[in-house]
Amino acid sequence: VFSVIYSKQWYQRRVRGTSTGFACGYCPVSPLHITQLSLSPLNSVTSAPSRGFTSTERTELQMSQITVVLGSQWGDEGKGKIVDLLAEKVNIVARCQGGNNAGHTVVVGETHYDFHLLPSGIVYSDVQCVVGNGVVVHIPSLFEEVDKNKAKGLSGIEERLVISDRAHVVTDSHQIVDGANEKEKGSLGTTKKGIGPTYSSKMKRNNLRMVDLLGSEEAVRRKLAALAEEFSRAYPGEVFDVEGQWSRLKGYLHRIRPMIKDSVLFMNRAIANGRTILVEGANAAMLDIDFGTYPYVTSSNCTVGGVCTGLGIPPTKIDEVIGVVKAYTTRVGAGTFPTELTDDIGQALGDIGHEYGVTTGRRRRCGWLDLMVLSYSHMINGFTKLAVTKLDILDSFKELKVCTGYRLDGAELASFPAEHALLERIEPVYTTLEGWKCSTIGCRSFEELPPQAKAYIQLMETVVGVKVCWIGVGQSRDSVIVV
Repeated sequence: VFSVIYSKQWYQRRVRGTSTGFACGYCPVSPLHITQLSLSPLNSVTSAPSRGFTSTERTELQMSQITVVLGSQWGDEGKGKIVDLLAEKVNIVARCQGGNNAGHTVVVGETHYDFHLLPSGIVYSDVQCVVGNGVVVHIPSLFEEVDKNKAKGLSGIEERLVISDRAHVVTDSHQIVDGANEKEKGSLGTTKKGIGPTYSSKMKRNNLRMVDLLGSEEAVRRKLAALAEEFSRAYPGEVFDVEGQWSRLKGYLHRIRPMIKDSVLFMNRAIANGRTILVEGANAAMLDIDFGTYPYVTSSNCTVGGVCTGLGIPPTKIDEVIGVVKAYTTRVGAGTFPTELTDDIGQALGDIGHEYGVTTGRRRRCGWLDLMVLSYSHMINGFTKLAVTKLDILDSFKELKVCTGYRLDGAELASFPAEHALLERIEPVYTTLEGWKCSTIGCRSFEELPPQAKAYIQLMETVVGVKVCWIGVGQSRDSVIVV
């Protein structure tokens, strides 16, 4: 794993939660005041440390003006639950990247709300939600989601939703191309929602944007036709029904136009007026187009740099970056997974944890917690706090393993490799911990956790160097320990 040596000033500001800002972007080392960066394997850890952060360091958390919640693994960490927990304390919840390829579930009483494009904060009637310029939006899917959640009792969704005029539109043609690519070029495990082809059109500078929907309808139809013509040449076996797409899209114009606004101005005015903002990341660090396990990644920057480029807010305004980590590891679709378990233990994790994707329904692959991944994710994002989810899923296991390093051909690796072929060959180095063999679901404080569960959390804190401030121990809204 990585041993990151910071200055005393940085440690006090970051780990103890008194930070007022940090630098972010596309540099993989994001925190300020780093005096030395040592990439030393920590494979000498043979047992859980006696302590992590002291009780005096486990103080009650106050919301900063801008807080970012990001996935630290391969997605499906339970970000929606953490966002839901924090959203009641803020004025605005915003999405900055991705599309309806992401899925978050929020449980309120007996009702399960599934969100794909809508920020999870929409469940609070006094919270405004923003879909930023970095998000790509399939309009029919957006309104299917709106109407589905309206039927479950959510009100005022459209009145409280701002969609960036700079956000790009996912057309039906993009979805057809996504499916064709999966068939013809070999599966990358995409959701076939058209996300990658839309970002490709964005980079080619010929795509449809939300602002276009405010102008001439004929101009919109011409852009749809131009995209379909381009795709028809590249995919002659597919049918791109321009008139059908236009007719479908036209039926939503009266509903979406009132939501389309200058989101950059909206967000920066909100910052200037002292409004509190929660940014809800989609996907996760290991799916980031630059830093993830390429090519088995998504098509956007789902690390902290994507917050600034996807919402148009300055990096100096961001106060907190919360990394959400599942107590074990999962990933859906193809791609390397060093700690994957294909045995009965992996099957049990999936069964107990109900590991099926919210967006696709696909069964997730399961494995042990990988602190090499988490340390790498922290290096890129500069987490100020961690939120651990689904600790209760480990309640019945007699023994637990945690990956604390990688070996390749007998040599310890100092960092997470970029080359996919190397990742396929690495050998995880495990620290074995005793399981607690009792339920944690009723626990509501860190002190109530069994000693073995505390040791599991403390190992994570010690290796990564970031305080765990939330621990999920059940599915319901109140099944979270604040530490």
